[in-house]
Amino acid sequence: MKIAALQMVSGISREANLARARALLTEAAEAGAELAVLPEYFCLMGRQERDKLALRETLGAGPVQDFLARSARALGLWIVGGTLPLRSDDDDHVFNSTLAYAPTGECVARYDKIHLFRFDSGTGESYDEARVIAPGRQPVCFDLEARDGQRWRVGLTVCYDLRFPELYRALARQGADLLLVPAAFTHTTGQAHWEVLLRARAIENLAWVCAAAQGGTHENGRRTWGQSLIADPWGQVRAQQATGEGVVLAELDAAHLKQCRTQLPALTHCVLS
Repeated sequence: MKIAALQMVSGISREANLARARALLTEAAEAGAELAVLPEYFCLMGRQERDKLALRETLGAGPVQDFLARSARALGLWIVGGTLPLRSDDDDHVFNSTLAYAPTGECVARYDKIHLFRFDSGTGESYDEARVIAPGRQPVCFDLEARDGQRWRVGLTVCYDLRFPELYRALARQGADLLLVPAAFTHTTGQAHWEVLLRARAIENLAWVCAAAQGGTHENGRRTWGQSLIADPWGQVRAQQATGEGVVLAELDAAHLKQCRTQLPALTHCVLS
């Protein structure tokens, strides 16, 4: 099964971002991808954190969800919609949610980002997602049947989750053999840790990893790392793009997954939970 990690440099206009996302989704579909993964905040990188509140949607209704469902149907794609703001239990917070859509346009999975990013460089660069984002609680997987009949168990994670291996091991225990990481890693932290963490999560869980990132300098002044990639269960990077918009494509190989897990059955040797 061919998959695509879509790299964007999203701006402050939801409509412009959706138009760019549609162009990249179309490119992925035309290249033969069956699954396309958008980056975190693909629909909005606002001027300030609270801009997310104005665009929040209720699950099942809203312009971004309509866009994802419509695009999945029109292009015949499985689409994992990066993240979008979904309504929480209070007016001051939203969930940073990933929604997965089948080619029928049906939403088949929702994951709310569990771990919320906080960083202070001490030199003026600082972030605290908890100011406007409510944390999720549950790991989430869904099943994807490829055109060749192969069934893939897909685990959903987002950005800062990458630093918490226990989440990925929980997904592996649920049978995940493909781990998705839509992200908007900062340039500072991405340069230091992005690729090594992604490869580690692939190696630890003997799973394919597809990481779709924001990558460039945004209208709001934020600079993201990019380096969207697809890694195999042995931790080898199969495809990658440095910065700027683009479609990163790779062919998932179920036989290679099985071979890695047979040769090194580490997942069966776990003794701690």
